[in-house]
Amino acid sequence: MGMYLPKEHYTANEAMQEELSDWKKVLIDSVGISEPALHLSLNAYHLLLSENRLQNDSILTIIDFSKPSAQKRLFVLDVKNEKVLINTWVAHGMQSGMVVANSFSNNRHSNKSSLGLYVTGATYMGKHGYSLRIEGLSKGLNDNAEKRAVVIHGADYVSTDFIEKHGRLGRSFGCPAVPVEESTEIIDLIKNGSCLYIYHPSLIPISESDLEKLN
Repeated sequence: MGMYLPKEHYTANEAMQEELSDWKKVLIDSVGISEPALHLSLNAYHLLLSENRLQNDSILTIIDFSKPSAQKRLFVLDVKNEKVLINTWVAHGMQSGMVVANSFSNNRHSNKSSLGLYVTGATYMGKHGYSLRIEGLSKGLNDNAEKRAVVIHGADYVSTDFIEKHGRLGRSFGCPAVPVEESTEIIDLIKNGSCLYIYHPSLIPISESDLEKLN
């Protein structure tokens, strides 16, 4: 892991070739998660689950950056009970793009989003109010998240009002910011050891060997 490739070099993993379950079909066709985002996220989730790396082990959060910011592209899933708990908006970094996120970085002060696999941590009260720490597990891709203070928090620029005025969400310094009115519910659902996967079509699949390289 720790790298991403141009879309034309993208090759899907074996999970993408499997027959879709009814629930997966609903997630793709009705809920609106892109098929590659769903497959790669579930693959990463099951890898972490098999290694007992998840304390909050029923929850999978997917951020699908193949979609523009005016679309609801954050999905909180209860995998074990096959339920969609939340589907809402999420911001990307101000240097990642205007309407669509298409440039990513692991560097401090880049003001860009970071792709890949994360595990959620503890909550705290910060300058954005109730917030959630996240640990980047993709070496070289998002493992500077803590140093960059990339966290999940509420922001007033993640709202229908902002979309109506500007045709897009506002942007963060790299944090996956969520609507203020939903932030507490989201954070409480996914805190303390659940899987978070931030997807873009340029991201290569995670494999068994990649898991061994995680921090």
